Amino acid sequence: QVQLVESGGGLVQAGGSLRLSCAVSGSVFSIHTMTWYRQAPGKQRELAATITSGGNTNYSESVKGRFTISRDNAKNTLYLQMGSLKPEDTALYYCNAQGRTPRGYDINAWGKGTLVTVSS
Repeated sequence: QVQLVESGGGLVQAGGSLRLSCAVSGSVFSIHTMTWYRQAPGKQRELAATITSGGNTNYSESVKGRFTISRDNAKNTLYLQMGSLKPEDTALYYCNAQGRTPRGYDINAWGKGTLVTVSS
């Protein structure tokens, strides 16, 4: 089992920066991919950024060049550094972990989310 707890959300002005954290516990060695998703009011959840255990990253076009995803394996923490924030970045941001346990069980864990509000 994997447990995820997000933090770092809040209210920020447009153009500002914010860093989200996702604390990971449980079977952390079974995780191969971690992703930040976001869901804006009235919209579907969408992928923002992904990082693999090998350090490969991928970003949605809407955040590319402004957001940076990283992971600190020693601290079992995933980060999302967000810059040049826009009002359309306002959303509930979720952390997701995917992997497989040594016994072959799939892992697809979600945190409860942290709210980011960007004012114009």
